[in-house]
Amino acid sequence: MPNMTELMQPLSDLVLVRPLRTEADYRAALAEIDQLFDATPETPEDVRLQVLLTLVEAYEDAHYPMEMPDPIAMIEHVMEAQSLTRADLEPYIGPRQRVWEIMEKRRRLTLPMIRRLATGLNIPTDVLIQEYELYPESAYT
Repeated sequence: MPNMTELMQPLSDLVLVRPLRTEADYRAALAEIDQLFDATPETPEDVRLQVLLTLVEAYEDAHYPMEMPDPIAMIEHVMEAQSLTRADLEPYIGPRQRVWEIMEKRRRLTLPMIRRLATGLNIPTDVLIQEYELYPESAYT
């Protein structure tokens, strides 16, 4: 009678890889990814590419963590990408004066504003809820 291992089909061909522990390992993996990038789906090359991409992502998360963008900088980026003006923010933030106070970092975003910006402009809430420094009143007088 065959055992369970014999009855199971292999998940894929054997892919020999090792953890990325050094910058040299990381650079070598990136070079190999470049070579494999146009691999035909469902081939051993494609499987190797997917494994290498996962290893590189893990290495980058550990060694090159990305900081979250400033909430106001993110709003400005979205405005630029979507060709919006500050007037276009009024449905999400409030009257023109309130938009100015938020965008000039004189006032913090409120929870309702965050919800409307996240829903209306597809800005991640984890970016919008971050603390940010307010500019003092005297900086503008």
